[in-house]
Amino acid sequence: MPIDPALAETLRVVAEEGTLDAAARRLVMTPSAVSQRLKLLEQQLGQRLLVRARPVRLTEPGRVVVRFARSHALIEQEARAELGLEAQGEHPRIGIAVNSDSLATWFMPALARFGLHHDAQLELQREDQDETARLLTTGAAMAAVTSAASAPPGFRAVPLGSLVYVAVASPAWHRRWAGPDAQPGPPGPEVLARSPRIDYDAHDDLQATWLRGQGVTPASAPRHLVPSTHELATAVEAGLGWAMLFTRQAELLLGCGALIPLGGDPVATPLFWQVARTPSPLLEALTEAVLTTAHRELEQDDDGDRRAPDKVEQRMSREEPRPADTLSPGRRHS
Repeated sequence: MPIDPALAETLRVVAEEGTLDAAARRLVMTPSAVSQRLKLLEQQLGQRLLVRARPVRLTEPGRVVVRFARSHALIEQEARAELGLEAQGEHPRIGIAVNSDSLATWFMPALARFGLHHDAQLELQREDQDETARLLTTGAAMAAVTSAASAPPGFRAVPLGSLVYVAVASPAWHRRWAGPDAQPGPPGPEVLARSPRIDYDAHDDLQATWLRGQGVTPASAPRHLVPSTHELATAVEAGLGWAMLFTRQAELLLGCGALIPLGGDPVATPLFWQVARTPSPLLEALTEAVLTTAHRELEQDDDGDRRAPDKVEQRMSREEPRPADTLSPGRRHS
């Protein structure tokens, strides 16, 4: 039996609002009417779609129906626009999963570029890689910025470029751990092994990757956890610990002397744009905006021949690394 789009839309709204009462207010109907629609949909499909808890929880079949409802709503809105018909209801919603570092650095300009010319409600969800895959397959997100090169069924993956990080610390940190009489320059392994680093969370292995490149066992070094890209950079500047910062984050702070480079190879994390294969001018326009911004802001491979900013490399007082010399992977990535 075909899925009734109107009934599927009701399930989508209930899932988004979390309760039947809230969904009823948004749909301008009674909670009883919402419940009857859900029961009818479950009867038609012969499957339980919703666990009526607070908040409600979708079953696996329910997630499939919600994914269908989101795609159908997007296509219908676009068809009405192309036919010159008056839009009905709210603007289409596009869920996007994105990692913390992209959200804090380069991704917002891409969304602003898209929003200047298109009507859509963008719902950003900051999640890790495992959760990103779930959001895509359940329909909660129609696109994602992720470090996973392989896309789930029904989605395609497009390379974006790489976030490249450099190891930095404050002068105060250097004096505290290398010693007030220490010569300027990168600290040695003995200093790195006893001085604190700052990780984003317990799963952040970016600093650990860099430490291994310096001959230091990460488990032997103390660490702080600061689960915010912006606050992590602030903590480094304040001298709480050292960390890897996105080159564009580090550039200004290195330039004014607030931070100093710790040397070593940069760490790069390739990113990918995973987007639904649903034929949609809105998704195509969003993809174009994301790719255009990424190609400008992220480091590209040899074909793109875009490397880390020259000023950062000069301040590190070392030869620009070849792509083969750049460590991988990174952290804070979906």
